[in-house]
Amino acid sequence: MPYTPPSEASDSNTSADNPQGWQTTPYPITTMPPGIPYIVGNEAAERFSFYGMKAILTVFMTQYLLGSGGSVDPMNDNDAKFWVHTFVMAAYFTPLLGAFVADWLFGKYKTILYLSVLYCFGHLALALNETRIGLAVGLSLIALGTGAIKPCVSAHVGDQFGTKNSHLLSKVFGWFYVAINLGAFASTLLTPWLLDRYGSQIAFGVPGILMAVATLLFWMGRNRFVHIPPRGPQVFRDAFTGEGGRALLRLAPIYILVAVFWSLFDQTASAWVLQAENMDRTVMGVELLSSQIQAANPFLILILVPLFSYAVYPAISKVFPLTPLRKITIGMFVTVFAFSLSALIETSIQNGGTPNISWQVLAYILLTAAEVMVSITCLEFSYTQAPNSMKSIVMSFYMLSVSLGNFITAGVNAVISNADGTSKLPGASYYWFFTGLMLVAAVIFIGVALTYRGKQYIQESEVEAESEAEGTA
Repeated sequence: MPYTPPSEASDSNTSADNPQGWQTTPYPITTMPPGIPYIVGNEAAERFSFYGMKAILTVFMTQYLLGSGGSVDPMNDNDAKFWVHTFVMAAYFTPLLGAFVADWLFGKYKTILYLSVLYCFGHLALALNETRIGLAVGLSLIALGTGAIKPCVSAHVGDQFGTKNSHLLSKVFGWFYVAINLGAFASTLLTPWLLDRYGSQIAFGVPGILMAVATLLFWMGRNRFVHIPPRGPQVFRDAFTGEGGRALLRLAPIYILVAVFWSLFDQTASAWVLQAENMDRTVMGVELLSSQIQAANPFLILILVPLFSYAVYPAISKVFPLTPLRKITIGMFVTVFAFSLSALIETSIQNGGTPNISWQVLAYILLTAAEVMVSITCLEFSYTQAPNSMKSIVMSFYMLSVSLGNFITAGVNAVISNADGTSKLPGASYYWFFTGLMLVAAVIFIGVALTYRGKQYIQESEVEAESEAEGTA
């Protein structure tokens, strides 16, 4: 008979530390855990809200932002790029806070639920106030909400699996990523159109509604989830001493170099949007909005995830063993080619041309292929390399690589911005600078991958045998 989890809290699980009677260990099953549909549905709706809001930020800042008197008072391009990347930097720094709160005090479920409510208020602030004050309050709340729940959600997915069904973990992380991009694809097409037709209040309001839906879906799955209890103050000792500290030290060089990938990738929401403003965006007789081009990324994810899983990776593995760190290495070099193409596009624009948007779509294809190899792989790799007692914390340190990447981009834009709004790296030189930075990081990463030694950890199991160099890596 297949294992049927309880639909309501069971009296046998009730204790002083677990008054709700929630399941606190993985279900003894070989099939998919019962809480996964609620997590995937929640993630699709939450990502709709985040990417929908993020898709229109640059255009909102440079075209729609109001001054205190109610008249249009937009930012210049350099300032907009700086603040977009500062926001993303904050959104990927707060995961560290969320991870410690989850593993120390509340557990992953309660942390995700409480901060999701805060997240909803951030969307409300953006929708109701179109000035710099509303922008600051809204983005601050969203950065805290979305950032702090990120490592908890990823780790919460892994927590649903025990040793009997851990073979499904890779597949779930892949489809988890697909859910993210289904939400992102829909929102990056819809919200720019809403902004263009109905203004910022509606455009920011719709993602807020989806965030409320995401919160409701997550609450509905409470009695289906595995709730790994918080560890209390022990989590701080685990994180910075013993096996936990050693795991973080092993992963630190990887995360620092992967940060350079994110410094390029997240410019699809800033520099690439501004570049698209100067391109011919007509596709089959329809002119797309510059911020809608970002929808190419999540759409391509839906195609490339299964393509890489079932065709590209098996083909490469016939030539040489394709380990996680080798996937990341290849992805970093592919990113070099993607940004080289964006530099060539900018050169054409500088020379008076109006290149068709299909050239930027080609750059998106390359960059998305790199994302599949770098981001999805890092997500799963981070979970398996994290000791069982600190899954959320290790995932939050991975998120710091995204924050560091956006810190690099924001810092570069601050340094190169002149007082008159011009740039010290004008035109294509801006793109070539980041292309060179990525090339240097990719070359260094080869050495890191070759020397990495790691261990695998799955909930319900003890430490696995230590891997050889590039064995599990």
